[in-house]
Amino acid sequence: EVQLVESGGGLVQPGGSLRLSCVVSGFAFSSNDMTWVRQAPGKGLEWVSGINSGGDMKYYADSVKERFTISRDNVKNTLYLQMNNLQTEDTAVYSCATGDVNEVRRTVMVGLSPALRGQGTQVTVSS
Repeated sequence: EVQLVESGGGLVQPGGSLRLSCVVSGFAFSSNDMTWVRQAPGKGLEWVSGINSGGDMKYYADSVKERFTISRDNVKNTLYLQMNNLQTEDTAVYSCATGDVNEVRRTVMVGLSPALRGQGTQVTVSS
C-alpha cells in the first residue's frame, strides 16, 4: 500500500520558519520525482515545488522561490520542505505527491489533484 505521511506543520508568526517532512512507503521512493502542493482556505490546489528522483533538479513556484527549499533523503524515504520567511499568504494545507514533476505540475494547473498524494499538514501563519 502506498502511503505518504506529512508532518511538521503548525502555527508560526510572519517571518518565521517551518520544516515539513513527508515519509513515504509502499513504492520505490528513490526512483520517483516528488512534489509539494498546497491548498489555502477556499482556494484550489497550488503547485509549490518539485524535485527529481536524484535530488539534483529542483523547481519552485515564483511565490515561494528563494524562501522555500525542497530536498529529499533517499535512504530515509523522506521528502522535506524548508520554509523560511513565512507570510500570511502561505497559510494552507501542505501535502506531498509522487509522479513525474512536470506531469504533476500540469495536473494541478488544470485543477486536478495528483493521483498519489498525502493527507497533508496544516501550516498557519498569523501574528
